Amino acid sequence: MRLVQERSADFVRLKLNRSERRNAMDEATVIELLDALSADPAVPVQLGSTDPAIFSAGADLRVSDAERARLSDLLYECYSVMISRPGPVIAVVSGPAVGGGAQLAAAADLRISGPGARFRWVGPGHGLAVGAWILPTLVGRSTAMDLLLTSRWLDAEQAHRLGFTTLADDPWAAADSATTHIAGLDRGAVARIKAITASDGLPERLDAERTGNRASWSGAI
Repeated sequence: MRLVQERSADFVRLKLNRSERRNAMDEATVIELLDALSADPAVPVQLGSTDPAIFSAGADLRVSDAERARLSDLLYECYSVMISRPGPVIAVVSGPAVGGGAQLAAAADLRISGPGARFRWVGPGHGLAVGAWILPTLVGRSTAMDLLLTSRWLDAEQAHRLGFTTLADDPWAAADSATTHIAGLDRGAVARIKAITASDGLPERLDAERTGNRASWSGAI
């Protein structure tokens, strides 16, 4: 089972479940995730990992080049659903998130991290833009350019100082508290907040990055 689903009265919890591959994602994993995110679009979702030592290493490098290209496109579809579904997505990150894993965290509406969380956006070395569609909105253009062009690690403390994440000793407990609060709000108002905050060109930038990467694919991320 690549994705563990747990349901409560207020939200759905989704956990990536390929710890033997550091939660590296193949097509089957992303299709499961996409289906789960789309099933009840108004319901809040928590997205994390069954293994606290890792969030996701990104794309599975063992798959063929053809599958990597399809996988990249599916991941962008996943990000699109995350920012457009009326119910919010909370990423719960307690370990490293790299490439497509960092993109999943960034595409979430809220990020709650443990002290061991860290993030890394990679791509330019393979001819890809990874994260350019959203990082300037979250951390500002100057910091985004630094992260995107150097591919350096962003640790939990730095991410918290930048406002990218909320830092908690127990990120799942913090996520439960936040999600329960959100679930008690007016769903229509929550959906409008998401729609308004995405109306500054975010979907268009996502599509531009997705289209450009599809056209210039040259290797694994």
